[in-house]
Amino acid sequence: MLQLLSQSPALFVTVVILFALLIGSFLNVVIYRLPVMMQREWRAQCADLQSQPADDVPEGRFNLVVPRSRCPSCGAGITALQNIPVLSYLVLRGRCAGCRTPISPRYPLVEAATAALAAVVAWRFGFGWEALMGIVLTLFLIPITMIDFDHQLIPDSVVLPLLWIGLAMSLWHPMPGADTLFIAPRDAIIGAMAGYLSLWSFYWLFKLVTGKEGMGHGDFKLLAALGAWLGAGSLFTIVILSAVVGAVLGIALIVLRGRDRQVPMPFGPFLAAAGWLAFVCGDTLKTLLHIPF
Repeated sequence: MLQLLSQSPALFVTVVILFALLIGSFLNVVIYRLPVMMQREWRAQCADLQSQPADDVPEGRFNLVVPRSRCPSCGAGITALQNIPVLSYLVLRGRCAGCRTPISPRYPLVEAATAALAAVVAWRFGFGWEALMGIVLTLFLIPITMIDFDHQLIPDSVVLPLLWIGLAMSLWHPMPGADTLFIAPRDAIIGAMAGYLSLWSFYWLFKLVTGKEGMGHGDFKLLAALGAWLGAGSLFTIVILSAVVGAVLGIALIVLRGRDRQVPMPFGPFLAAAGWLAFVCGDTLKTLLHIPF
């Protein structure tokens, strides 16, 4: 089977798409449930510190596995046939099978985006470890993007494993001069340090000058993770691209939708998008942005 996948790029991309659709369905669960799990844990810890019962924390297990997914309106359980990525949404015409309440189109969009991005990685690198690691990076960046967009929060339980995987991946770096995405351990460590310290320094400089917090600490960790994956040489590309896109989008929202300038905009989604682009087509981006290193 592995030999067949290596010999047929079309088959490899097709298998990746099917696999990514399934994972995309699970990522929807992560995007919704992980912030709720964190809020419940924080409430329980606060109650414990105050030696009070956690009355505002619902009883029962709530994690990424249990309870089963249900319609938030009628409480009807979602069956396996109703949970087929994208297809079930189309068959049900975007409504609950029980009460016919509309289902957010965001769920199939996340599934489709996961499949599309994973397919691009598979097509770009072909069958092999580089494609596998690129897909892993993609699967981490999607929930980071969506959770930060929703809650202006990047969970440590997602970004820190991404950082450690990047550092561990460097241990498989081959002999110097080899054409591979696996950077050397020294480059990964320096990239992680440079990624964290660069945004950390900007954060404190901005706070000293304006008295405001320009970004969250999760952004430091995300850029550190991207530095561990791509090395310090890619950080400037990532920061410039994410800053430009963030500024353009922010101005567009203010002009077109009247967005309040005082409402903070999460920076993590732009870092994640720029990091993914740098992984897939870093040399092309450097050429377009006229970056000499």
